[in-house]
Amino acid sequence: MNILLVYPRFPKSFWSFDKTLELVNFKAQLPPLGLVTVAAILPQAWNYKLVDRNVRAVTDAEWQWADIVVLSAMIVQKPDFLAAIAEAKRWGKRVAVGGPYPTAIPEDAAGCGADYLILDEGEITLPLFVEAVERGDTQGTFRSNGEKPDVTSTPVPRYDLLEMNAYAEMSVQFSRGCPFQCEFCDIIVLYGRKPRTKEPEQLLAELQYLYDLGWRRSIFMVDDNFIGNKRNVKRLLKAMKPWMEEHNYPFSFATEASVDLAQDPELMQMMVDCNFGTVFLGIETPDEESLSLTRKFQNTRDPLTESVKSIARTGLRVMAGFIIGFDGEKSGAGQRVCQFEEQTAIPTALFSMLQALPDTALWHRLEREGRMLQKSADINQVTLMNFVPTRPIEEIAQEYIEAFWQLYEPLTVLNRTYRHFLMLGEGQKQSYQNRKTSAGSPDINWVTIRAFLIICWRQGIKRNTRFRFWTNLAHMLWRYPHVAANYISVCAQAEHFIDFREEVRTNIEAQLQAFLAQKAEQEPAIAATANASAA
Repeated sequence: MNILLVYPRFPKSFWSFDKTLELVNFKAQLPPLGLVTVAAILPQAWNYKLVDRNVRAVTDAEWQWADIVVLSAMIVQKPDFLAAIAEAKRWGKRVAVGGPYPTAIPEDAAGCGADYLILDEGEITLPLFVEAVERGDTQGTFRSNGEKPDVTSTPVPRYDLLEMNAYAEMSVQFSRGCPFQCEFCDIIVLYGRKPRTKEPEQLLAELQYLYDLGWRRSIFMVDDNFIGNKRNVKRLLKAMKPWMEEHNYPFSFATEASVDLAQDPELMQMMVDCNFGTVFLGIETPDEESLSLTRKFQNTRDPLTESVKSIARTGLRVMAGFIIGFDGEKSGAGQRVCQFEEQTAIPTALFSMLQALPDTALWHRLEREGRMLQKSADINQVTLMNFVPTRPIEEIAQEYIEAFWQLYEPLTVLNRTYRHFLMLGEGQKQSYQNRKTSAGSPDINWVTIRAFLIICWRQGIKRNTRFRFWTNLAHMLWRYPHVAANYISVCAQAEHFIDFREEVRTNIEAQLQAFLAQKAEQEPAIAATANASAA
């Protein structure tokens, strides 16, 4: 059986890092971990090829070779996901789909011609698919019916199928699920509220495989809440430390975690000792009323500003997600996000308008209240909200545009990054001295030299940042040379967001004008209907 694994393209978004990837000649930020895991679960007697359409197009020879085409996607990949299904069908191929988007809205894939819907988690549903194929079934839907797999049986992903030099980072996964109950989040819908973890030996086997394949750069631990099961995370980190020491710290790590990480100094230090350098936090909003309403109670237990600073002082660079448009939100929410960013000096803020994702508690509540505008999954960071908010959508959209523009004003983001790295430098100093390694720094080659020179030109000469860029860099090299390379890499990341803010403004303003025009057309008809009813 010849299986062609195809990963759809991502649109330009916060996470695409287009301008940053251009600087260092990478095609994509992260590989399709789901598909290489699927390839490891399916029969190893079958033959596999993988094409990430973010890296390159599928060739005619690859389409011809395939017996079955397998696709996986997240909601944001919808346009190219559906296009890839259509293309596979044009070649007369059977198509199997799975992953978060097909699981949330299976009718989209089925309506486009997918033959097999492998939904929920693959450890349970992929064997059902294999049985069906071996019986000769040409279609089918496979679900776990609420059962969650024990991930201690998940095999090492088939990283060998990847074009590894195309990626800025690799991906591994230790856990699935999150113990919290945020109303807008689909992670607890997809993976449950009881975090399930692999055994430390499993994760070390994955790291060893990547090491054997020659990987020596950053690894993103893709867990939606890495610390959801703190006991097991500490078991992992305890096992990771000697492995990292033995292999001379070949990787740096980034991950996502809940903000209560700040309340566990031991855990934070263990992460830093294992060369974790970055953690993404779902801050969402500094407004405590909005946090309570959306049931993100874990962000209300301690002052958010102090929590962020505590994490940074330990030596973990903070990235954060922010959302505007919560119910009951007061005017000025965008500006309050900007103020919080300045107080905490978080370099990278991923800011978006609230969207109701399929099957979440928010989605169901808004449906009951009759406030859903559309049930399409075609939503991302440059689309208007898909429901009626409690304050005027034009006010929210304008605050969003203004705040995003302000957050990534070149001088503002440069100074924020500098202040954040002053905290990081002190926190990482002891761990760096203990291991005496530059693990996680980029390779010094022509590509990185060229990227550095471009950053120097744009931020050190061309823009209004020119004086601060050289002053900040000189001070960083003098005081904290062990974080200087990472400091420059985050300055490079800012290039993507400085460029992307134009995309945000253009798209949101155009959609807002269209929305208001449609609303103006509907109002006379609504008024006439009301008058007729009154008469």
